[in-house]
Amino acid sequence: MADDPKPLTAQAPVGDWLAHPEGGPLLRDLLGQSGFDERVLAPVRQLPLSQLVELSQGALPQDVVDDLVARANDGVVPDAAQETTGWQERVVPGRFEGRTVIVTGAASGIGRATASRVAREGGRVIAVDIARDRLEELRDVETVAADLTEPGDIERVVAAAGPRIDGLANVAGIADDFSPLHEVSDAMWQRVFAVNVDGPFRLTRAVLPAMLAAGRGSIVNVASEAALRGSTSGVAYTASKHAVVGITRSAAFMYGPSGIRVNAVAPGGVATGMGAGGEMSQFGRDRTAGFLALIPPIATAPQLAASITFLLSDDGVNVNGAVLPSDGGWSVQ
Repeated sequence: MADDPKPLTAQAPVGDWLAHPEGGPLLRDLLGQSGFDERVLAPVRQLPLSQLVELSQGALPQDVVDDLVARANDGVVPDAAQETTGWQERVVPGRFEGRTVIVTGAASGIGRATASRVAREGGRVIAVDIARDRLEELRDVETVAADLTEPGDIERVVAAAGPRIDGLANVAGIADDFSPLHEVSDAMWQRVFAVNVDGPFRLTRAVLPAMLAAGRGSIVNVASEAALRGSTSGVAYTASKHAVVGITRSAAFMYGPSGIRVNAVAPGGVATGMGAGGEMSQFGRDRTAGFLALIPPIATAPQLAASITFLLSDDGVNVNGAVLPSDGGWSVQ
């Protein structure tokens, strides 16, 4: 006799829901009511069902997910605390004990997850973002509301960190509108480079004196799959992330003998709140659509934070100048 399927919770991966004899039909029916089929869920099969509430930006409310869980379990809501399917974050107590780490883009997505993990592992976190209201929701960190395209704000961030700066995670970034070279506007090009290149460049330049004085430090820049290929975005975003890799490799070479490691993480698809910049270019979307369909299942922000904190910490002691594709294998396709 076949084993009964285990109860479904909101923390169970979407793929488990689709494979479940009760949950699968319920989820497919919900999709059908909106004119979709299960193929739209291919990139998120490994994510918990609950993650779709945030990703859908209101299209899938929490009460609908709660109702699905109850209906899939004959009206009985199982204890989500018992759910162990899939990847589980494993905090390393004390890994950043006594360290001061600046994290940009800390109000949401990868930056928020990185700031949280460093803090939970004992680090003093200087959490930086332009979104003051969301930044103030963070706990156990020191917050600095700042626009990194403004030189004066760079100075405030460094002043808040103080004389000792052990780590810097340059996470803040924006997307473009998928414009190819013949369409991209000066405004789009300048805005993307101001945030994705000029901001990290200036902040890194500002923290290096403290690291040089200490004879140690770790810097992690967030690049992108767009830093590894030309088929994932528009020309402005692609060029900006290639520039991030160039800055990373140059700095790694220059400062390695001084005890400073500089690396980059290149995410693929990630469940974050970063959206496109402006109205999308039809030309660009049509050209990239077939390639973007090959994206492996997207990751969560804490999964990217695991890669970033590895490189930030002493666990990455022998890694310098690396560009780590944290992309589920997309870069080998």
